[in-house]
Amino acid sequence: MDKRLLVLALGMFALGTDTFVVAGVLPQIAQTFDVSIGVAGQLTTLYAVAYALLAPTIAALAGNVPRKQLMLSGLGVFVLANLATAMAPTFAQALISRIFAGLGAAMYAPTATGTGATIVAPERRGHAIAVIVAGLTAATALGSPMGTVVGGLSNWRWTMYFVSAVGAMAGLGILGLLKNVPLPVKIGLKARLAPLQDARIGWTLLTTYLGMAGNFLVYIYFSVVFDRVLVNAFVFGALLVVWGLSGTATNVALARVLDKTSATKLMFAVLAVQAVDMVFMPWSSAALWSAVLAVAIWGATGWGIQGPQQYRLVSVAPAIAPVLLGLNTAATYLGVTTAGALGAVGIHLLGAHQLSFLSVGVFALALFTSHMAGRRIEDHKTAASLRAVPARN
Repeated sequence: MDKRLLVLALGMFALGTDTFVVAGVLPQIAQTFDVSIGVAGQLTTLYAVAYALLAPTIAALAGNVPRKQLMLSGLGVFVLANLATAMAPTFAQALISRIFAGLGAAMYAPTATGTGATIVAPERRGHAIAVIVAGLTAATALGSPMGTVVGGLSNWRWTMYFVSAVGAMAGLGILGLLKNVPLPVKIGLKARLAPLQDARIGWTLLTTYLGMAGNFLVYIYFSVVFDRVLVNAFVFGALLVVWGLSGTATNVALARVLDKTSATKLMFAVLAVQAVDMVFMPWSSAALWSAVLAVAIWGATGWGIQGPQQYRLVSVAPAIAPVLLGLNTAATYLGVTTAGALGAVGIHLLGAHQLSFLSVGVFALALFTSHMAGRRIEDHKTAASLRAVPARN
C-alpha cells in the first residue's frame, strides 16, 4: 500500500468524522440551544453549503499554493472551527463556526483527492480513489461512533473537542509523512466550471448530487429515524459502526474491481439495492435485528456510490482530474445540503419513521441520471473508436 495514499485518507477520516458525528448528537444540540431537531440539523446543512460552494473557488484561487501547505492550512482552519463550535454559547455562533469548518474542509478535500489521483499510474487511479474514499467510510466506522459515545457519556461539546483532536492528528501525520507533492497547472474558476458543458460530466455530477442527497436524507436524522431501537449511546454507536464498516468493506472491494469492470453497472446495482432498502426502512428500523441488517445494506450501498462516480469522472478527462473531483466534492455536499433541508420538511410532513420514502424517490431519479451518464460516456467512446479507424480508399 502506498503510504502517501494512507496519509491522504487520514485527513479525509478527520473531515468525515466531523461530517457524520453531528447526526449522533443532534438531540443533545437541539436541547442545549432549545431548537427543534430539524433546525439543529441545519448545522450539517451550513457546513455542507460552505464546503460545496467554496471547494471549486478555493481550488481556482489557490492553484499556485503548494499542495502540502494548502492541505495543512485547511486542517488548521478545520480544527479551530470545531473548537469554536464546542465553545459556542448560542446557536447562531455554532452555525457560523460550521461555515468555517466547511471552509477548512473545502481547502483540504479536493486537494487531497486530486493529489491521490495524480500521483499514481493511470491504471491505479481507481485503486487510489477507493483508498482515499475509504478514509471517509472509516470515519463512519470509527470516528463518528466514538464521537457519539463520547457525547452520550458526557455532552455534545466534548464530541466536537474529539473532532478537533482527530483533525490535529491528521495534520501532524501529513506534516511528518507527506513529502514532495507536485503542483498542478493553475486553472481559473471559469475553466473549472467549463466541464459542466460536457453532457458526460454533467449527468455524472447530477448522479452524485442525487445519490448523496438520498443517502444523507436519512443519515442526518438517524437519531429520530431509528429512535425505537436506540436505547443508549452504545447501541447508537454500534449501529454507526455497522454503517461505516459495511461502507469501508465496499470501498476495499471496489479498490480491487474498479479498474476491471463497468462503473456504470456498479452504480446501477448500488442505487437499486439502496432504493429497495429504503422502501422497507419504516418497518426494519422498528426492531434491532432488522435495523442492523438495514443499516449494513445502507452503508455498503451508500458508500458504493463515490468510487464508481469518481472513477467515471477521471476516466472521462484524466488531464483535469483535480478539477472534476473538486466538482464532484461540490456535488456531494450540495446533496448533503439538500438532504438536510428536505429531511426537515419530510419529518414535518411524513414523520421521522417514514422519512426514507423520500429517499426512494431521490434514488429513482439517480438511477435515471446514472443511466444517462453511462450512455453518454459509451456513445463518446464509440464515436472516438470510429474516428480512429483509418478511412478505406
